[in-house]
Amino acid sequence: MLANIFVNTLIHASVYALLALGFSLTFGVARIINLTHTAFYMLAAYLIFTFVGTLGLNSALAILLSIVLVTIIGMLSYKVIIEPLHEHDTTVLIVTIALALAFQEVMLILFGGHFRGVPSLVKGFVTFLGVRVTNQYLVVIAVLSVILVLVWLLLLKTRLGLAIRVTAQDREVANLMGINVSLMSMVTMGLATMLAATAGALVAPIFILEPRMWLQPLTIVLAIVVLGGLGSLKGSVYGAIIIALVETLVVFLVPMGSFLRGAVSLAIMIIILIIRPEGLFGVSFEGER
Repeated sequence: MLANIFVNTLIHASVYALLALGFSLTFGVARIINLTHTAFYMLAAYLIFTFVGTLGLNSALAILLSIVLVTIIGMLSYKVIIEPLHEHDTTVLIVTIALALAFQEVMLILFGGHFRGVPSLVKGFVTFLGVRVTNQYLVVIAVLSVILVLVWLLLLKTRLGLAIRVTAQDREVANLMGINVSLMSMVTMGLATMLAATAGALVAPIFILEPRMWLQPLTIVLAIVVLGGLGSLKGSVYGAIIIALVETLVVFLVPMGSFLRGAVSLAIMIIILIIRPEGLFGVSFEGER
């Protein structure tokens, strides 16, 4: 059981961290709460199903194509639909959830409401503490962990990362320093969508696909960013680990725990909002950012 808990926590924490990191980046730089974010995760998973299961493409090529196509869709969605409404927060919320529902309906039309599965892209398994762990799980954990490290290095060690961080801290100062704030918002949206698409493409072989699969991750992401602090990148990673561990413990240790995962995440979000509304690593007021 301990080995199962450890492996499942690693997988879910990696996926949640990628999704939450992209969500926080979008909020920090573009100043929007993008509820379409996890729908891109769903789109990438369905593209993998199409490329591998239907067209029979090579796994690596299918993953690359899925990530590129979904990233383009995300950036176009931002430029055409979201950016013109940027100044109206409530409208952006409504538009992004409507866009996510539109993607869901497209998947329903194309693939129906049936549960789908993608064949394992990596065969075989290893034995870990007496438990069989498939190589597919190990590849997902390894790749997602490497991507998290690369994103962290991008933000901390490159000029682009510096520009993104400056824009996140103060858009007006960034503009005065000659940084193209609009371009940084577009780049950040592309990076966030790429992270969501990568998570969706990699987990497609180990999760069940269906058109509403974006809803639960959205709930989890909201809980994570509230727990870690909205806009805090460090908080997103720590929040993902905490939520993944709690969810896994509930599933393995509580009877019928798999039905309580979403409720537990929401409960954690509500408790944090009551006790510390700014989250673990957030700030109390926007002016302090």
